[in-house]
Order: sequence, then structure tokens, then C-alpha cells
Amino acid sequence: MLYVRRYSSPLGDMFASSDGNSISGLWFADQKNIPVNSSFSCEKLEIFFQLEQWLTVYFSGKDPEFTPPLSLESSMFRKSVWEALLSIPFGSTVSYGELARRVNSGKNEPQKSARAIGGAVAHNQILLIIPCHRVIASNGSLTGYAGGIDRKRKLLELEKENTDDCCRFILN
Repeated sequence: MLYVRRYSSPLGDMFASSDGNSISGLWFADQKNIPVNSSFSCEKLEIFFQLEQWLTVYFSGKDPEFTPPLSLESSMFRKSVWEALLSIPFGSTVSYGELARRVNSGKNEPQKSARAIGGAVAHNQILLIIPCHRVIASNGSLTGYAGGIDRKRKLLELEKENTDDCCRFILN
């Protein structure tokens, strides 16, 4: 069974989906290819309460310092990219190339290109929590984001404003 809940955020309405135990999706309501029906809603589940706490802390400009249970349904490659995204600290950014180096590190298989990594990043179904907005071009410019470049900029600004200078760009 798929459960869906609508949230209001400072950057617009969002939808979350869950299997009842973990978050399986988090999208902005106006982004393309949102896979949930906007008219569907459900009772409050414990997992949605945890997500609401996470979103409240995040949008207050702080690192939530916890991750609600997530359901990552996809290929092993995409899952490895999403796991690497989860390791990018609040307030930091990495380039697609750096992310590719991390994903490829120590693997005894063909190396994935930054373009392939970008494709996996683009298929992230759990925005904000899996922080694909923290991935930027190697020249520092902001590139694609399912929620829109303007939102990506605002998310990075929110995090940058609330991160100590000593820790902000350690991954670049």
C-alpha cells in the first residue's frame, strides 16, 4: 500500500510517499514527473510525523542530524550514488566529478562517468533528505534540479547561512 501526505514548505507544497514504515518519495508539488496523485491523502502515520520533524528542523536552517527510514527502490548503481549523496554534509557541495570519484572508489568494476552519476542523481526520488541539491558543476555553477534551479539556489543559501565557515567547503 502506498501512503501519500502533502506538506507546506517555505519553498512550496511538497508530497511525500511511504510504504507505511519508510519514506519512498519526497517531491515539490509543481515539479515534472511527480509520480503521486495530488488529490490522494491519508491519515498521519508515524513515519510522516518523523518526516515533518525533519522538514521543520531543515527549513529552520539547521542540520536535522537524523534521517528518517528511507526506502530506496532502484538499481544497485543508483542506490550507490544516493548513498554517496547522503554522505555530503549539510552546508557543503561536491561536483559531479568528485561524486563520481567517490562512487567509483575501491570498486573492481568499470568506472562510471560524471555524466552517468548525473543521471542517477536526476532520478533521486527523495529530495532534500537525499541531498542532490548539493551537487554542482565543476566550475561551481548550478545545474539541473528536479525542484528547479531557483529552489536549488535557495536550499544552498539556507544551508550556507547556517554553517560554520570552517566546515562549509571541505568537500570542494
